[in-house]
Amino acid sequence: MGELEGRVALVTGASRGIGAAIAKRFGAEGASVAITARTLDERDSHLEGSLRETAAAIEALGGRALPIVGDLADPGCLDGLVARARDALGPIDVLVNNAAAAFYLPFEKTSEKRFRIAYDLNVFAPWRLAQLVAPEMRERERGWILNISSATSTLPRPPYSDFEALSILYGSTKAALERMTAGLSAALSKHGVFVNSLAPVGAVPTEGTEALGVVPDEALAVAESREAMAEAALALCTTRDPAMTGRITFCTPILEELGRPVLGLDGRTRLPGPREAQALPYRS
Repeated sequence: MGELEGRVALVTGASRGIGAAIAKRFGAEGASVAITARTLDERDSHLEGSLRETAAAIEALGGRALPIVGDLADPGCLDGLVARARDALGPIDVLVNNAAAAFYLPFEKTSEKRFRIAYDLNVFAPWRLAQLVAPEMRERERGWILNISSATSTLPRPPYSDFEALSILYGSTKAALERMTAGLSAALSKHGVFVNSLAPVGAVPTEGTEALGVVPDEALAVAESREAMAEAALALCTTRDPAMTGRITFCTPILEELGRPVLGLDGRTRLPGPREAQALPYRS
């Protein structure tokens, strides 16, 4: 029996990167996983990865996958997304808000359109999706909501780096997401619903971060793997510890706190922990 056997999960931004890794890891633990992103096939994007590829991997690992194409920056698609997932798979037990728009620009050059996309996707979409799944979680007195955040949420302090200036929009959305996480936990914990956020300590090498080309060397120096993020996500989305809610967590520290080893996305192969992996040659 996998840790998520018989459970239904919804993972956003699951065509590649951290979202795809989490969805695959959940599938290996027996979950039925609704996955959403804008990219159904690789030809739909200039980046590698697609919902169809993630779905095939989930099914190969023994899980069930439901790919749903959608642009979560469009508030009009959110209600339909949850309805489709529920109709096909059943009530949602686990929600992972991973999809995000990461713009790294001088604030004077950030357009209103990009500002609104960042807040619609990074803040409003997790808010609305939580509103849509919470009633059934509350009724069953069981549920898990995990918001994927970023170290850019940390308040910058002098002397400032160029990256801290460029991450003003992205970092502010993630700071809002973390405050939302704590508030949702306050609202839902008494109903048996666990709400947490998870961020990498530095960076996770993915197709998206590599395409951005702005991640500083010091962040890459403490890079954590997709597998480590997926393992930490699994731990936070299966916990029954009453103290493990409302936590603003980071990947390596939470794995060490829980004494949890990092497994491959197949759930079988033991991998080096994040600190061990940092001593290994870089691999994407």
